[in-house]
Amino acid sequence: MKLVPALQVQAPRRPGRPRDEELEQLVLDAALELIDSEQEITVSKLVELSGVSRAAIYRRWPSMTQLIASALNIGRVVQPAILVDGDLRQNIFESLYGRSLEQAAEMYSESRFRHRIRLVMADRELQRAYWESHVKRRRTPVEDALREAMSRGTLSSDLDVEACFDTLAGAAYYQLVVRGEPIRLPETRARLEAAFDTVWRGMVAS
Repeated sequence: MKLVPALQVQAPRRPGRPRDEELEQLVLDAALELIDSEQEITVSKLVELSGVSRAAIYRRWPSMTQLIASALNIGRVVQPAILVDGDLRQNIFESLYGRSLEQAAEMYSESRFRHRIRLVMADRELQRAYWESHVKRRRTPVEDALREAMSRGTLSSDLDVEACFDTLAGAAYYQLVVRGEPIRLPETRARLEAAFDTVWRGMVAS
């Protein structure tokens, strides 16, 4: 998808104004409409669909890449903190693959998920913007729980926390992106259980 050049910031946005929030939502809704219909996203189209002026769009987003990243965040959720007490293995498994993920999927359609993958893979700048705006934050609860478990001696003290997360989450992405199978299918969850346990055995303190 061809993106327009970066927008120039003309004036700082004053926070806390309800009208600004309303205009922002109109623009993001328009961007999602274009994304879902697989159309090119341009300022002209956003103005036409949202009714928001170019100046207002310029004030809020310094680049089209950041605007698209903001639109892709709608419906995505950051998981709550994970309890380290109790069954840590189950708590982390449920955070990654459990009901909370299914609820997020209900809010964020599979078609949008697939289109998001296409968009970010086609544009490295957008991929990095989406990483900073959402993906990195979504990892925090699991990574914090792993670090706490390491400090308590439950998990090995020499783990690379980011690599552990990549490996555990990667199993789910493989099912969704490569196999094309929903997480909710029993056979998919069985593969995730097996993959998770294989990695988890290497993480547990001996």
